[in-house]
Amino acid sequence: MHIHLLQHGPDHGPARLTDWLVSMGHSYTVFHLYAGELTPRLGECDALIVLDGPEAFYSEPPAWHKPERKLLNRYLDSQKPLLGIGLGALWIAEALDAVIAPGTYPEAGWHQVTLASESSFDLPEQFEAFMWHRLVFSLPDNALPLGGSAAAPLQGFSWDAGRVVGLLCHLETTQASVMALLQSSERPAATHAAASHFLQTNDLILEDTSRFQRLAPLLDRVMTQWLKTA
Repeated sequence: MHIHLLQHGPDHGPARLTDWLVSMGHSYTVFHLYAGELTPRLGECDALIVLDGPEAFYSEPPAWHKPERKLLNRYLDSQKPLLGIGLGALWIAEALDAVIAPGTYPEAGWHQVTLASESSFDLPEQFEAFMWHRLVFSLPDNALPLGGSAAAPLQGFSWDAGRVVGLLCHLETTQASVMALLQSSERPAATHAAASHFLQTNDLILEDTSRFQRLAPLLDRVMTQWLKTA
């Protein structure tokens, strides 16, 4: 299969996703929309991945997001697999008429996710994932929840029998991709001290680098299950 990936900023790259695609025999093209590259067309690939990006883009979308939004709607109306991560998941959830709003507790770092009893995801009942967000979404109509963390009760969803997936949490993260985030000026922030409980320091985030390797089999499960819908 040939997969298109839409990238929204230099610090929000595909991370482990492209390595996984190549290892499974797929090809891919990354479109750097923030750098002026044009949005691809629906018929040019077999599946689409919408990557994370600065959350400020949600409240003030760049001009290049208009054609991207049209493409997302076309994918939702098609039979092709669509995956969104972080900002990409927010935009897909919005297109499915979900409510997007700041969460009570922003999350940065490593947090435990408990799988929902009705979840369709092939994941352990509990697993640790990387978080980097302040905004959250409600469950779209006719979607199944992934599960939640202590700070955010909905960390993802599947829609249309798993063809469309939105992930607020990050399973694609690598040490290099996290270092890029930590060195950027963007960071989830709390509006008051009591809301900062789930914001980890850089030292704590990088304390145990084996966490990045433990994400790999989780990503493999999600990606394998998702592309089976093609």
